[in-house]
Amino acid sequence: MNLSYGLERLWLWLVGLLEKLISWLGLPYIFAYTLEKIIFAVALLVFISVSVLYLIWLERKVSAHMQSRLGPMHVGGWRGWAQTIADMVKLLFKEDIIPAKADKWVHRIAPLVVFIPSLMGFLVIPFEKNLIAQDLNAGILLIFAFSSIAVLAIIMGGWASNNKYTLLGGIRSAAQMISYEIPLVLSVVSVIMLVGSFKLNDMVAAQSGAGKVWFVFTQPLAFLLYLIAATAEVNRTPFDIPEAESELVSGYNTEYSGLKYGFFMLSEFTNMLIVSLVAATVFLGGWSAPSWLSRVPGIVILLVKTYFIVFVLMWIRWTFPRLRVDRLMDFGWKILIPLAFINIFVTALVMAVWRKPTKILRIIKERLLVIL
Repeated sequence: MNLSYGLERLWLWLVGLLEKLISWLGLPYIFAYTLEKIIFAVALLVFISVSVLYLIWLERKVSAHMQSRLGPMHVGGWRGWAQTIADMVKLLFKEDIIPAKADKWVHRIAPLVVFIPSLMGFLVIPFEKNLIAQDLNAGILLIFAFSSIAVLAIIMGGWASNNKYTLLGGIRSAAQMISYEIPLVLSVVSVIMLVGSFKLNDMVAAQSGAGKVWFVFTQPLAFLLYLIAATAEVNRTPFDIPEAESELVSGYNTEYSGLKYGFFMLSEFTNMLIVSLVAATVFLGGWSAPSWLSRVPGIVILLVKTYFIVFVLMWIRWTFPRLRVDRLMDFGWKILIPLAFINIFVTALVMAVWRKPTKILRIIKERLLVIL
């Protein structure tokens, strides 16, 4: 029995034990269901917190080595691994400053509104075949729907601060995120067409098993479009126009400090993690692996693929310069969106020819004869 199967059996055994305990106490089943989801949510929060701390440290080290520097080296000993923890503690004790003429309630809740949608996206990510909070039929759409709420939170933060730079950063961010959400969703449509389902577990199943390949090989253009649009969605260089420090100080979060600023940073790295998880699930096979890696837990396989995507995003950030705002918008509307539609059309054409080649060729021949 491999370790992955053992972890799934352990989780199912714990859930069964919890249900038996609730039944023995004479409580309704809803108590067991609610408690199970609470435990899963707490585990997700711990995973996200630890992952974000690691990703911040990793970005510092990656950027340092790309610029012939060392990065954090002292706090915690080996490679400065505790530097991010020290920074987190510092943020907790920093003074929370609110501008005198700011809209205080909106200013306070904006960091929470920007973080909660990022957290909700993890509910439909399959870490194993049976290790998923809620295996919904429209899982991939739910992730995109929650990610669009972040636009509202960024505008709230920029407007509530009563600062022209933060407002300009919020408006820029709204324009950018709305524009690049379109190619982001369209890039996944071709995969949905091939799988015939919106469930992420079905997408993993379509890439696992004998004779099947990852969608990154059958849909390379879709993967490239997704990677570019996802980079813009999480406001990372070369698409970090909302936080352009040379123009806007720090963009929409200029007037935030302490714990509230920490929530914005937490949201940024959480978003990067969720888009990487989606890329690993949709295009790189998710938790599935070749037969010679069958003893490795699926969650480990998924995290290795995810952190590879994260490294690529960091690599892009510290390699390319920032785009000008007008060129950024032109690139999204005039290049990415048309390419996404072309990819969908070609995928549909290939699927139709592959399934009913004789009928399709006859129709094409008839149309050509009419034209000629």
